[in-house]
Amino acid sequence: MEKLSSAAVVPQLLRNIIVAVVVFADESLLQISGNSKLLEKLRVFLVTCFLFFLRSLPSIVSFANPNSSVVSFANPYSSKTKKKNKILVINHCEESGIGRAIWQLLSAMNEIPVSSRKYQVVRSLAERLINDNQGENSVALLDLNRRVLNASFRTTLSRLETAVERNPNRRDIDEPVRRGLNRVVRAVVRAVGDGFIGWGGEETADQTAETSEKLAAELLWLAEKMAVYGFVDEAVEKWASASNLAWLALSCEPRLQCSLIQISALLFKEAKDIKKGSEEEEGEEAKLREIKKKMLISWIPLLCRASNGADKPVLRSAERAYLEKVLEKMISELKEEEQERVLSLWLHHYTHCASSDWPDLNGSYVRWCHSSRQLLLLG
Repeated sequence: MEKLSSAAVVPQLLRNIIVAVVVFADESLLQISGNSKLLEKLRVFLVTCFLFFLRSLPSIVSFANPNSSVVSFANPYSSKTKKKNKILVINHCEESGIGRAIWQLLSAMNEIPVSSRKYQVVRSLAERLINDNQGENSVALLDLNRRVLNASFRTTLSRLETAVERNPNRRDIDEPVRRGLNRVVRAVVRAVGDGFIGWGGEETADQTAETSEKLAAELLWLAEKMAVYGFVDEAVEKWASASNLAWLALSCEPRLQCSLIQISALLFKEAKDIKKGSEEEEGEEAKLREIKKKMLISWIPLLCRASNGADKPVLRSAERAYLEKVLEKMISELKEEEQERVLSLWLHHYTHCASSDWPDLNGSYVRWCHSSRQLLLLG
């Protein structure tokens, strides 16, 4: 993830510099042109060329650096992404036709708009094949389900993070640059017509938001399937490692936050019940504790800041109370210094969010303080 983020800085920085320069130039031309139709047409032409170049910039960067692992932020489902998906198919499903069929259906489910009548057909067919595999009570088919669903969870999680990063409606976007770009786009639309609306960003932003919500819903569906079938361990580990998505989620739309909280609640509950394995496996307990710590650090801020959801609580009262107990149990299993880190993070976000008083981990905080006091006295 660090490698991906650093590689994405250069094209994003270049993009922002070009936007700022063109916005400044457009304002200057607007003052100079006055009532001159020729200068006005020249200004519109230059802005149009700029928009075309801006849209082509990610492709140019990808072409110039073919070894780059950065997915084009103009198209998250580019040929490079599809190539990676094919590699997953080879690695996880190539040995059988039924594996390739399920993978193809799950991949199509990611890409088909939820508004399409074919979406439910594809999803129902994928669910039927997965359930039929489970019903056979065959070790080979159970293992196939596990590998295909794990691969689909990883792919969907990656696509979701890419979609959230691309969403210009996020509240941490550079507002002055975005307002300047929107002003340029509106000038082009007024002069040329509606042909550039898709380039302007509003329609694309709405589509990106819908895509994010759709992918989050599919991720929840996959996690529920994996939990029911008893192989949710990898989903828990991947969710614990999704720290970048968790940070981005703090500035997402409330509807998307609702879905992310539902996924977190499910996987927190499943993480609590993951068995440590045999005592002979060295480091297994430490690995599980590290996963739980990462999960708490990544997702507790979102639980504190978005627990009320869009227009109603995301979870029912009983679910919220049970999840608090799950969090307390997971925290109690950590080492003293790890507990301090998690609880300090919780206290910061809990006290800085006026609209929510959940999750209430006061009990864990008091117990940690008591334990810390006793260690000081004994020392």
